[in-house]
Amino acid sequence: MSNYVQSTNFATKDNLSPGDPLKIVKGTEINTEYANIATAVATKADLASPTFTGTPTLPTGTISVTQSPGNSSTAISTTAFVQAALAAIYPAIYPVGSIYTNATSSTNPGTLLGFGTWTAFGAGRVPVGFDSGNVLFDTAEETGGSADSVVVSHTHVATDAGHTHGFTQTNSNNVSFSPAANAANSGTTSGTTASGNASITNAVPAGSVAGTNQNYQPYITVYMWKRTV
Repeated sequence: MSNYVQSTNFATKDNLSPGDPLKIVKGTEINTEYANIATAVATKADLASPTFTGTPTLPTGTISVTQSPGNSSTAISTTAFVQAALAAIYPAIYPVGSIYTNATSSTNPGTLLGFGTWTAFGAGRVPVGFDSGNVLFDTAEETGGSADSVVVSHTHVATDAGHTHGFTQTNSNNVSFSPAANAANSGTTSGTTASGNASITNAVPAGSVAGTNQNYQPYITVYMWKRTV
């Protein structure tokens, strides 16, 4: 974008003496001025829907630069204003102590959001809601649990203290029973087995190896950051 620069000072010709050849306005001088004007106009932006090139800036002190964050007018906003507005908004969304998560980018939120000091947070852990009624979860940032809980090999022993079983048997084939049912060895015989007990030992299968976790909950890995300043 260029400005019009006058090539010929026509006013100085008025002070020249009559007959001075420089007093004459030449067609080439007029053409030069028109060419300068045409170049300047052609490189200026249109009022309607202009297309800017290069790096357009706005003068310091204009509304676009000095407007307040709550300005809802149609004034043009500069990048400085936008950054100031975001700096005023984001701290309300992400105050100190907030957790920021991102599923794909490991870039520090201070770079992405343009404010705050952030540190990586919760590596290898999932968050749990605060619970004042549970000593495991009644303090902010309290940690616990293990990613490789050990299932210790052990056995179970069950001892039967002793019991009996009742039985009833119909006798129709002259089979002897003790005690006998009747003289004809026919009819129904009933009785009770002798008391006995059993000791049962059951060993956990040999797959319970120290350092092998078997307690992971369903999870998904994300990048987590905590705002510290």
